[in-house]
Amino acid sequence: MSKKKAVVIGAGVNGLVLSNYLQKNNYDVKIIEKSSKIGGACTFDKIKIDNKNIDFAKGATVLGMMPDFIFNDTGLSNKLKIYSPEYQKIVYFENDNTEINIYKDPNRLEKELYDKVGERGRVKEFREDENRVIKYIQEGYLKGEAPSFHKASKVLGEDLAQLWIRGTARNLLDYYFTSEKTKLYMGMTVIESSPESIDSEGSAFIIPLMDSGSVFGGYWGYVKHGIWQVTEELGLLNESIGIEINTSSVIKSIDRERKKVMLNDGKSFDYDILIFATDPVSPMKYIDNESLKKSIIKRKYTGTSGKVTAFFKNKVRWVNHSDNDDSLSSFRFIFSVDNLDDFEIKSQNTLNGLKDYEPGYIQVYCEGAGQRKLGNDEPFDKLIFFTKNLSYDKKGEELPHIHEEIKNKVFKYISNPEDCIGSVFLTPKDMNEQFYFPEGNIDHMMLTEGQNFDKRTFSKIDGSFYSYGNMKDIFYCGAGSYPCGSVAGTAGYMCFKNIINN
Repeated sequence: MSKKKAVVIGAGVNGLVLSNYLQKNNYDVKIIEKSSKIGGACTFDKIKIDNKNIDFAKGATVLGMMPDFIFNDTGLSNKLKIYSPEYQKIVYFENDNTEINIYKDPNRLEKELYDKVGERGRVKEFREDENRVIKYIQEGYLKGEAPSFHKASKVLGEDLAQLWIRGTARNLLDYYFTSEKTKLYMGMTVIESSPESIDSEGSAFIIPLMDSGSVFGGYWGYVKHGIWQVTEELGLLNESIGIEINTSSVIKSIDRERKKVMLNDGKSFDYDILIFATDPVSPMKYIDNESLKKSIIKRKYTGTSGKVTAFFKNKVRWVNHSDNDDSLSSFRFIFSVDNLDDFEIKSQNTLNGLKDYEPGYIQVYCEGAGQRKLGNDEPFDKLIFFTKNLSYDKKGEELPHIHEEIKNKVFKYISNPEDCIGSVFLTPKDMNEQFYFPEGNIDHMMLTEGQNFDKRTFSKIDGSFYSYGNMKDIFYCGAGSYPCGSVAGTAGYMCFKNIINN
């Protein structure tokens, strides 16, 4: 049986995952990537300190939000060494020096929250219900099943589906918890990729969505040598099964009548199906469809997440914590607010450009300690400070005072801050320029009302969720499609299922 021709535009994780599955299912796949290397936002940069070169994650930082079956099916599980800290997560509230241990065991967690913040709500019930919703989401991933509120209601029951999928994050958090600090920790992922309002319809769904990866059972972890190994190895795996990857390739035009993609260098590729594994806006440069263009322009794309990568000449030592790498690699969170109302105000202030930086929370990835656990000893220890809330309109180099403010918020909890000998600061504007995110959003498109769950699609064709508009031979599976870019590779796999099932 002759193979169908598939052209995939974009060699980020979704494009690479989609291509892997298509090539193994009787498609001849060619990938077009305009950058000089593959990986999209899952790539690295270099810095020289004391005449020593060190690589560091430029965009994506940790693994975790990838389904385990994709990790296995693609062959990545045979190529990568990974590690997830077993030690509890640690939360600091800087205004009153509260320190909370977020234990995996719900009984220990319930006691800790009761003792530290006076939580008298339903902690265990929250975890049980959240796990039910996550299980439903994960089963949908595996089946490649388009999200459906009707199906969710049948599986979860109407009340749970309304609360967790259609409801607001504020109502969800108020339903289970009494302490504002508990609500903040459990609800922080609502604004992880964008300044979503906790009062927006459907914002509750972001909470289980951001725990729906299964490589580490809903948690995050590290990849030996760095997260970019995921896309580098996937690129090699794809080439080994016959996929042609064309980097530094800029599209000149797409002839939909002749089903041909033309490049600036004179090359051309025929296709039976064409898939954009890009941001949602870029395809409109090549496809003339006014109604689709209008709907895409109306979408919300703003991001308010930034990151500081800090390098230390000696092992980072955390105040009041042990010196072993089990503890040192644990994820840490630093909150500058202590109630939902302030959390909301600061998030929306940066969305509306009222402040360059409104301290909300900082998520600390202890990359160096994680690498040591994986047997990768590097010349410098590394910490990554994933930071909320930064406005969209300035680059990191324009905000040296904010760069220092972010570092100082973390250094308060470190006993050897003087060992930090260099750092790199990226803002949403940097993300826009370096990774082509439309407005600096790591998920490309906000997870807001009308852009979340069953609405996170550009399809105008019933039964073909990943079609691009009303075009039966063109699909979209970038980070702007369901579930979102954070759940790595999942949109690519689900688009593959959509294609072969139709």
